[in-house]
Amino acid sequence: MAAPLLVLQDIHLSFGGRPLIEGADLSVSEGERLCLVGRNGSGKSTLLKVAAGLLESDRGSRVVHQGAVIRYLPQEPDLAGYATTLAYAEGDIGPDGDRHRARLLLEALGLTGAEDPARLSGGEARRAALARVLAPQPDEPTNHLDLPAIEWLEQELGGLRSAVVLISHDRRFLQSLSKATLWLDRGVTRRLEQGFGAFEEWRDRVLEEEETERHKLDRKIVDELHWVRYGVTARRKRNQGRMRALMALRTERREQRRVVGDVKMTLSEGETSGRLVAEMEDVAKSFGDRAIVRGLSLKLRRGDRLAIVGPNGAGKTTLLSLLTGALAPDSGTVRLGANVQMVTLDQRRQTLDPTTTLKDALTGGGGDMVTVGGRSRHFAGYMQDFLFQPEQARTPVAALSGGERGRLLLARALALPSNLLVLDEPTNDLDLETLDLLQEMLGEYPGTVLLVSHDRDFLDRVATSIVAYEGPAQWTEYAGGYSDMVSQRGSGVEARGPDRAGRAKPAARAETAEPRARKPRLGFAERRALETLPKRMAELEKAIQRHQATLADDGLYTRDRARFDAATTGIGTAQAELAAAEEEWLRLEMLREELEG
Repeated sequence: MAAPLLVLQDIHLSFGGRPLIEGADLSVSEGERLCLVGRNGSGKSTLLKVAAGLLESDRGSRVVHQGAVIRYLPQEPDLAGYATTLAYAEGDIGPDGDRHRARLLLEALGLTGAEDPARLSGGEARRAALARVLAPQPDEPTNHLDLPAIEWLEQELGGLRSAVVLISHDRRFLQSLSKATLWLDRGVTRRLEQGFGAFEEWRDRVLEEEETERHKLDRKIVDELHWVRYGVTARRKRNQGRMRALMALRTERREQRRVVGDVKMTLSEGETSGRLVAEMEDVAKSFGDRAIVRGLSLKLRRGDRLAIVGPNGAGKTTLLSLLTGALAPDSGTVRLGANVQMVTLDQRRQTLDPTTTLKDALTGGGGDMVTVGGRSRHFAGYMQDFLFQPEQARTPVAALSGGERGRLLLARALALPSNLLVLDEPTNDLDLETLDLLQEMLGEYPGTVLLVSHDRDFLDRVATSIVAYEGPAQWTEYAGGYSDMVSQRGSGVEARGPDRAGRAKPAARAETAEPRARKPRLGFAERRALETLPKRMAELEKAIQRHQATLADDGLYTRDRARFDAATTGIGTAQAELAAAEEEWLRLEMLREELEG
């Protein structure tokens, strides 16, 4: 086996007295494809900065194999001081390096090399940084990249001979590239010698075993306390060795770091909108000589989850603004339906004042309360639902990480009553667990969702139809998620293509059909219910058995009427819930079998 190119061993690092990394290890061998995963704020980027030699650890060792060259792609590239993107991309190429490759990489990523770095969007800056790293192994490489750039990056990294360490929240990207997984959790690392596809099941198993061990430790402490209090009453002197063991158990339990909690999302539902939420008819829009959309007709109906996909600069946000009435078309008509309550989450975090505090951003600067779901809550409790600690209340927005800003925007958006959610790249900077919860919440949301995203897995789980960029000013609508769109394109299935005059024509639709033909498939909430209902049914069956055992006591009615009544009510409630759960599981299972053939 080849010697590792880079080894980190027993890395410790604290910020402001708070330990962030407490004994992490990292080993990277030649040609390895390793993904580094963990919650937002767990220290992933910090660990990679230590690996790249950009940050000194408090304790531990870093060994780099002689001749190894390490390149690091930061989350937020700094292009200051460079006249053009080409000058920046060539920044790490030595005097004997291939400068032609830097230009080729920029062109492959949709840049010319002549762009002014001060005028770049977030996605363009990230693409320039990718070219700089690949021209002479990246951190969070997929944030702000569009789908063509992500797919190109997969091919480019897949063909590299170099070892690559990846941080990304794009499941499809990680599954495609990774061969091993390093999990950074509560300051320490665990390694799985399989790609990301096997990670989540392994992680859940590890956490379940950890919870079992924690329960055993709690039980042992209780047993030892019982011995201390009642087991030595005849002795004048306690067994000091056993007392010390009890103190050690208590210390171990106190110092255990529990898993960081999950984000708790509660959506404030508005009034029901009309059946038609928005409609555009033969719409065209241009900026100067550049046409963004031409001859497009769309209908957005209540309950739709419509996603817009395309490369950066194609006009996705413009199309979003047209459909929601925020931007007037040059020609054609746009109208919103009745009683639409819209809440927007923008991709640039522009609605966040960097100088305001976390508390004021949640409350609007008006006291300590925030209204969520029609009721008032103290901001501190709501803040903790989104994994913010009480001591962060006075933290300015500018000091928050990208993931924290994303969670803050979600917290603000979800607190507002709505029946139309407009989400412009909501997945950027969100960790996998928060993404899961956002997907579940959108699956159960009774209103309409309009979104822009480059996350293919997220699109497959959430979208019921896709509006895809097909070329200059041309957009086509496809039924289903991202994978459905790809298969329809590949098979030549015509969803909504341009007619000879260049106008989008509506897809053929049966007169009695639903508003939009959709490929039949289980939604995210239905798939999750299929997974969780069997466990719920087992719990209800055990509850029924406990109540039956209680009622089997012949003298219970006369001896303890309250307990008898509670058991009688409990068994009736549990039986009713079990019948409902069984009926729902049977319905979903039959539906799954029907759809899967």
